[in-house]
Amino acid sequence: MQVWVINNGSNDGTADVANRFPTVIWTDWPSNRGYVAARNHFIAQSDAKYFVSLDDDAWFIRGDEVRTGIMFLDSHPDVAAVGFDIVSPDRPQQNERTVAKPAPVFIGCGHILRLAALHQVGSYVSAPGSYGGEEKDLALRLMDAGYQVVTLPGVHVWHDKSEMARNIAEQHRSGVCNDFAMTLRRTPLVLLPIALMSKLYQHFRFARAHGLEVPFGNGLQLFIRSLREVWKTRKPVRIATLRAYLKLSQG
Repeated sequence: MQVWVINNGSNDGTADVANRFPTVIWTDWPSNRGYVAARNHFIAQSDAKYFVSLDDDAWFIRGDEVRTGIMFLDSHPDVAAVGFDIVSPDRPQQNERTVAKPAPVFIGCGHILRLAALHQVGSYVSAPGSYGGEEKDLALRLMDAGYQVVTLPGVHVWHDKSEMARNIAEQHRSGVCNDFAMTLRRTPLVLLPIALMSKLYQHFRFARAHGLEVPFGNGLQLFIRSLREVWKTRKPVRIATLRAYLKLSQG
């Protein structure tokens, strides 16, 4: 098993940690390129079969989660992404381990990806906003290529949700922008006007109910400013894929 670490623009104690773990493959970046770029770097450089991703404020609970996920993937070649069952301070209840469940998306703080599938559809796509939406976009493309995305109930990752670098307004601004960007990139043209109007209504309603009108408006403005660049990367999925995705999302 290869273990890769990117020092993403920070030099605090890196040399000491690298000396303690000499078998780890270390990469130093002089400036922070973001977590999407880091994930894509790992994916592009590795010749491994699977890619396991864990956030810096998340950890496995029992210790057999990676083995369990990989065993599932080995026996299910039609599955490209496995999401762990995420527990956190606001959702601490752990579930019993049961059979895998089809899902529309996996949670970024803990998941496993089949690299052969990513080499086929492409890895994470950057979005105009700084946070959120890249897992939805990748899951939709994987489904369009004929793969499944699943969650493993009871195979837990604890996500501590540390407050470091967490800004609710900025997260909402980015989330709104990136959701519109994904809709523009992946929705078939015949459905695009109604899809964008639906997104506008949903996000406005949520923002108004939670006092987030300002970051909602800022996110919408960021999307509008990014329209030309997002349109250049437009590769819509099939209508059948979008229908299956929405059915899973509503189930």
